[in-house]
Amino acid sequence: MGAGHRSTANALIEVIKKRNLPWEVQVVEVFKEIFGTTQPQYIYNNFVLKKKWAKIINDPLSVPLFKLQIRFRHSAWRNLLRKYWREHQPDLVVSLLPLVNRVLYESLQAELPGIPFVTSITDFADCPPNFWIEAQKQFLICPSQQTVKQAQSCDYPDERIFRTSGIVIHPRFYEPVSGVVRQIERQRLGLKPDLPTGLVIFGSHGSKEMLEIAQHLEQSSLNLQLIFICGRNEELARDLRNSQSRLPRFVEGFTNQIPYYMHLSDFFIGKPGSVGVSEAIAMNLPVITECNNTTTLFQERASADWLADNGFGIVVNNFRDINKSVTELIQPENFARYQTNVKAYNNRAVFEVVENLEIILKNSNLKAAQKPLTV
Repeated sequence: MGAGHRSTANALIEVIKKRNLPWEVQVVEVFKEIFGTTQPQYIYNNFVLKKKWAKIINDPLSVPLFKLQIRFRHSAWRNLLRKYWREHQPDLVVSLLPLVNRVLYESLQAELPGIPFVTSITDFADCPPNFWIEAQKQFLICPSQQTVKQAQSCDYPDERIFRTSGIVIHPRFYEPVSGVVRQIERQRLGLKPDLPTGLVIFGSHGSKEMLEIAQHLEQSSLNLQLIFICGRNEELARDLRNSQSRLPRFVEGFTNQIPYYMHLSDFFIGKPGSVGVSEAIAMNLPVITECNNTTTLFQERASADWLADNGFGIVVNNFRDINKSVTELIQPENFARYQTNVKAYNNRAVFEVVENLEIILKNSNLKAAQKPLTV
């Protein structure tokens, strides 16, 4: 669905490769490649994310209606999946998506009984009922204590719950950005070498909210500069580049150099997506994000709660309050406190998930080897 799910898959693959594990990994976009539809992806990326039409998702009827569609298509999708499992014969299936875990599990067990099925949750909390966690005999990888408790409330035994230290992010966010002097690189981008620098990112499709943030900060008396990463939203990047600015700014489109831009920044402004927030914290950036019942996606609200509870930054009800929040964040005593908190957090989830998959696969192979032969 969103880019966070794809980036999670890429992160896990990178660790698997670096560890030289003898696994052949196939990443499957299940809606597109098996169900034969891109409609959910198109709506989510182009309207919910890009145009900030969160009401499509947050409307009380939207998710129940989507779940109803899934129920109506369950039989057809189950058959398509059975055919896929039959052709590819996996030893382990890992889901990084919500909403479809029942049909994934049931089709796998119907076609290849005994093959382990794992759901690796990419949000800080489930949004019951039946968003991430289904009542079925599978494994769950949980990135927070809240998701562990939610799994236990669905009668998952401890041996089927794996707790990680956070959300999976790409291992490059743990690597030092070598050979880059912040002051020199800032000047190369047309920025001041020593001015407080904020990084504004709203995922790989950007958001018109970035324009509003820029306008609010322009009207303030704050002395700072901003780096905007607009992703694939070329219209947004053009509008930001063409608008006059009192504050120094650098505007970038889609890039795979996010760690570089985070290295040049002092703090992060963006939506409370679990992956983006976790990447910023891994790069020692305090975070300013928004959380409300209107424009914040329901599955992302737990990220904002987690951020505030751990003192990793500031959560505002609306980005109209961004001037006040930035002013508060960059006060030296406040900034030192937030930065101490983010530096103390040690998220190793991407490595832990691969270790968990090793354990599950090993135990599955042992059980298969212990089965008596039938003559």
